Amino acid sequence: MPLGAEGGPEGPESEESARARYNVARLRSSSVEIREKGSEILKEELHKAQKELKLKDEECERLSRVREQLEEELEELTASLFEEAHKMVREANTKQAVAEKQLREAQGKIDVLLAEVCALKTLVLTSTPSSPNREMHPQLLSPPKSVFKKGHTRNKSASSAVATATPLPGSATQLISRDSKEVDSVLFSEFLSWRVEPSLEPDSPFLQRVYREDIGPCLAFAKRELSQSVQAAVESNTLSIEPAAVQALPMVKASAIECGGPNGWRAHVVTKCALSGMSRACKHRIKLGDSGSHYYISPCSRARITAVCNFFTYIRYIQQGLVRQEDEQMYWEVMRLRKEMSMAKLGFFREDEV
Repeated sequence: MPLGAEGGPEGPESEESARARYNVARLRSSSVEIREKGSEILKEELHKAQKELKLKDEECERLSRVREQLEEELEELTASLFEEAHKMVREANTKQAVAEKQLREAQGKIDVLLAEVCALKTLVLTSTPSSPNREMHPQLLSPPKSVFKKGHTRNKSASSAVATATPLPGSATQLISRDSKEVDSVLFSEFLSWRVEPSLEPDSPFLQRVYREDIGPCLAFAKRELSQSVQAAVESNTLSIEPAAVQALPMVKASAIECGGPNGWRAHVVTKCALSGMSRACKHRIKLGDSGSHYYISPCSRARITAVCNFFTYIRYIQQGLVRQEDEQMYWEVMRLRKEMSMAKLGFFREDEV
């Protein structure tokens, strides 16, 4: 019986231990299952999170590209706006400069037209071969009757003889000298050739002669460089002469006074003529084209320049068809203007004209 007694207690213990092992095995299997299910859930959530993160990254990249594109467009727009603004400013400055230049040219043309009107009035008042002005040419007045000594008598039969007889020495008969003129065939033919196609270019024999004999010597001053500029301005009709202002500036540069150049508004004082270099009372000053410089000139220099300007004004009127006269009348008017240039270059001028 000892075996049965020993085996009795061993049966229940083994059963309990088997249950315990079974429970432990079940717990282990359930924990494994739970672990596996948890791992799967975590993997799914991780995959889902990674997918969402990837979408977020793609969205961020897309937004970054959009931002970069917007920044580029903004830079281009800003650059284009600045460029357009600079362009508008440049165009405005250019238009302003053109307008100011046109205003100066218009003012210069107005001054030139006023001078040409004055010259035209002078030409109208000047005598012509068909209608001479006897007040300006006293030699054309009727000669006075011969003056005889007191007590001298003559009969009608001797009147013709007295009219043609040579006056004896000591007689009281006054001789009246009259200016005579005759058309030079060479000069007249050159003028007629120029009249066919009038031009201001010195390529015709007529103007070549005038330049050589009158214009060149008349504008040949001591200051050669300034003389050439004056001749170019006269030819282009851009020279203006104006009276010098009476009011003087408080301070004037001595160098400007010495050279007679652009020394501002000055009174009628004795200073050096810009063309001759001689100290004279310069009552007028000249301006060449659009230059802002003024040059003070003496009355003699002004007379020489004015004589040349009058000649160019008249031939310019002929070129434009404004002179309605016969060829011979125009020829004599040209000769008169050439005579004025010749007299002016020799130093003869009327003080009341300057």
